[in-house]
Amino acid sequence: MELLTEDVVPERARDVKQEAREFAAEHIEPVAADYYESGEYPWEVLEAGMDAGLVAQDIGEEYGGRGLDLEEILAMAEEFYRADAGIALTLQLASFGAEMLEEYGADWQKEEYLRPVAENEQLTGLAVSEPETGSDLAGMETTAEKDGDEWVINGEKYWIGNGVEADWVTLYARTDDDENDRYGNFSLFIVPTDTDGYDAEHIPEKMGFRASKQAHIHLNDVRIPEDHVIGTEGTGFYMLADFFNHGRVVVGGHGLGLAAAAIEEAYDFTHGRQAFGRDVSEFQKVQHILADMRTEFEAARSLNWRAAEKVANNDNSGFWAAQAKVKSTETATMCAERGMQLHGGRSVLTENRISRVYRDVRIPVIYEGANEIQRNLIYGQW
Repeated sequence: MELLTEDVVPERARDVKQEAREFAAEHIEPVAADYYESGEYPWEVLEAGMDAGLVAQDIGEEYGGRGLDLEEILAMAEEFYRADAGIALTLQLASFGAEMLEEYGADWQKEEYLRPVAENEQLTGLAVSEPETGSDLAGMETTAEKDGDEWVINGEKYWIGNGVEADWVTLYARTDDDENDRYGNFSLFIVPTDTDGYDAEHIPEKMGFRASKQAHIHLNDVRIPEDHVIGTEGTGFYMLADFFNHGRVVVGGHGLGLAAAAIEEAYDFTHGRQAFGRDVSEFQKVQHILADMRTEFEAARSLNWRAAEKVANNDNSGFWAAQAKVKSTETATMCAERGMQLHGGRSVLTENRISRVYRDVRIPVIYEGANEIQRNLIYGQW
């Protein structure tokens, strides 16, 4: 069964899609169950991805990357997430947030911080969410205050990919408190993780995405030079909002890969299994469930790829990105739930791939802006 067909994928993105598929088959699928059970960081797979030129390659050629565009990254995401969501997220978080440094940063910042990531010598991460605040970008409480020629950062960040492993993070902090300009109070900073006062620890025992590590970061009088601000002070919210439009299209790809995995498992399990003297696939109810799963998957994929084109062309990006994330991640949830039902009692065995998919699908509906927030964006930008 071939679900992630290339017919909806732009021709220029098909080569990297094939690279990702072959890599997933060789390096992700064989070890996915083991990493899910252990919850360890998949360093070996990450290093193999670097060697294959599939990690941090959204960074431009000028700084050592391949300059892969949004649709190429989406094509990779589908293939990686079909194989395993946790490992896939690790691969795609290696440069998460670095696009903003490439677009808005100073030349010296790009040479010192961006190039090592593109050349796979360093890892980075994006520190936005906080223990009490997730989707409300204008409600973050971590502060950065000017003290002479330095910024002093205090606060906490939560759910931060590579917060422990990264060499530096792009950090979002409050730099003003103007009640009349709620969205102009925030800035983005380059924060090396070896800076005094930066302390990170892994968040333990997630129910899904176990091969991807997120961190709880404590920032206690972290001092960085004043030139470590990215772009212009007070524009962090707007830079981040634009970045997440691209990110949400890719998160839609996370959902598509997971949905494809759920459909594959359900189809294979119901064909060849006997019940009441018949092949399970012969029951009309089973056929209808599979038909619904496939129909919703195809609808989600068509929308997601249309959204990718719209966002790439900056055509009402927020509207299309939000739709893609909602439809694709919720389709993945539906497919996993129905796949579990078709598996019957065997669905709850952790050795079965469907049980891993079922737990993983609960996470993309939340990250990069919970789907309830996405519905606000869809209506507000209609």
